Amino acid sequence: MARLAGRSTGAAPRSIDVARLAGVSQKTVSRVMNGEQYVSEDVRRRVLEAAETLGYRLNHAARALASGRTRSIGVVTLGTALYGPASLLMGLERAVRDTGYTLRVVNTVEGDASGIAGAVDSLLDQGVDGIVISEPIDEEGDADVAIRSDVPFLVLGAPPPFTARRVVTSGLVAHRLARAVTEHLLDLGHPTVHHLGGPRRWYAARDRREGWRATLAAHERREPPVLVGDWSAASGYRAGLELAEDDDVTAVFAANDDMAIGLIRALLETGRRVPQDISVVGLDDIPVAAYVTPPLTTVRQPFDATAQDGLRRLVHAIENPDAEPMPVNDPPVSLVVRSSTAPPPNRTARPDPATPLDGVRVFAGAAPAARATPAPRRTAV
Repeated sequence: MARLAGRSTGAAPRSIDVARLAGVSQKTVSRVMNGEQYVSEDVRRRVLEAAETLGYRLNHAARALASGRTRSIGVVTLGTALYGPASLLMGLERAVRDTGYTLRVVNTVEGDASGIAGAVDSLLDQGVDGIVISEPIDEEGDADVAIRSDVPFLVLGAPPPFTARRVVTSGLVAHRLARAVTEHLLDLGHPTVHHLGGPRRWYAARDRREGWRATLAAHERREPPVLVGDWSAASGYRAGLELAEDDDVTAVFAANDDMAIGLIRALLETGRRVPQDISVVGLDDIPVAAYVTPPLTTVRQPFDATAQDGLRRLVHAIENPDAEPMPVNDPPVSLVVRSSTAPPPNRTARPDPATPLDGVRVFAGAAPAARATPAPRRTAV
C-alpha cells in the first residue's frame, strides 16, 4: 500500500492519527496494536492498514514506563548448533516480532554446575517479564530447584525442570512424531522396528524412544534392543555397521535425520540396500533430507508452530496474571514419505490409501558436526 502524503511537520505519527484515518476510536487502536481480542476482523484490518500507511509504530519504551514492565522475554537454551535446538530458537525469534517484546538469550553449557538455575537468575536480574526454557537436556539437580518469582515460565518440549508459581508448556509432541514413523514402517509390513536413539539425558530422545516403544506394544510386536547415538551422522554410521550384521533387521527408526543419514551410508557400504533390504526413517526433516540417496523418509518438526503457540500463551500469562492459562494448540504431525522406506523383502505392504508413495501424510491432533564419537551402545531399555 502506498503511503499517504500529508504530515508536513515531520513528527512521528500518533495513535490518534491512526484512529482518524481508520475511522475508529483511539482506544480501539490501542486494542488492535496490543493484540487484544473482541475486535472485529474488519476493524482490525482498517487499523493495521492505517498504521502501515502512516508508518505508525508502538512506543514500547513509553509502554514499559507506564506498565512497569521491560517488554522483554528471557530465553534459556543449550549452547549448541544442533538442528533441533537451533531451529526452535529461530522460531522464537520470528514469533516474538509480532508480540511487541524482545528476546534476551542466555546459553547454557552441558555439564555446567549452575545449569538452568544460574541462567534463570541472570535473566531475573535483568528484569525480564517472562522466561522461556528451551533446554533439551536433563541437568542433574534442576528438578529440586524452586524458583521464587511471579514471572511466568514457558517450558518447550520437556517437563518443567523446576517448580515455579506459574508455568506453561508447549511442544510436548515427540512421542506422537515417533508413533507416526513407527506406524508407517509397521503399515509397510515390517515385523518390527529397530531404534537408534539419542543421548539418554535429552528429553527428546527419551520421548521418541517411549513413542516407539508404546507403538510396538500397541501392535504386539517384539521390542528389539536400543542402539544409543549422540545425534551425529558419525554415530549413525557406527550404528549402521552393527545393524548391517543382523539379517533380521528390516526397518530402523533413527531419532534424528543426521543419524539416519550416517546409518544409510554404512548400510550401503556393507552391501545392504535401502530400502530393498532395510527401510530407514529419521526425524526433523532437515533441508538436506530430500537430497540424500535415497531421499529420506522422515517426520517434520513443527518448530515455528511450537514457538508461536508457546509465546502466545506466555504473553497471555504475562499480561493477564490472574487469568487461567490459554489452551494448548497441538500442531498436526506431518510424515514426509520419500524413497528410503518400502515393504520388507518378499512382502507386500498393507493397503494405505492415505499415504502416497512420496508425499506428506498429516495426522491431526492426537492421532496416530563431524568429530570422533564413541560407538553407539546396544542396550536393553
